[in-house]
Amino acid sequence: MELTSAVERLERDVSVGNEAIALFIKFWPTTTPPLPDDMREAAQASGRERYGGFLETLGRRLAKGRTLTKEVSEDRTHVQKSR
Repeated sequence: MELTSAVERLERDVSVGNEAIALFIKFWPTTTPPLPDDMREAAQASGRERYGGFLETLGRRLAKGRTLTKEVSEDRTHVQKSR
């Protein structure tokens, strides 16, 4: 029973992560206009900087045990209680 519950939680967590990534990938190309050639280099530099910030934030969250799955679960519980 314990192993079954752990596998079910893992399956749920993977599904949440996959859906979040899939939604991001689906909407990013449709909402981001292409850049003119003269702006591309600056945009790439900014993107590298923002990616570094993303990695730092991800590392801190994982070190603290804070995950998107937990947040989604807490948010869902909060919404259900407020109804």
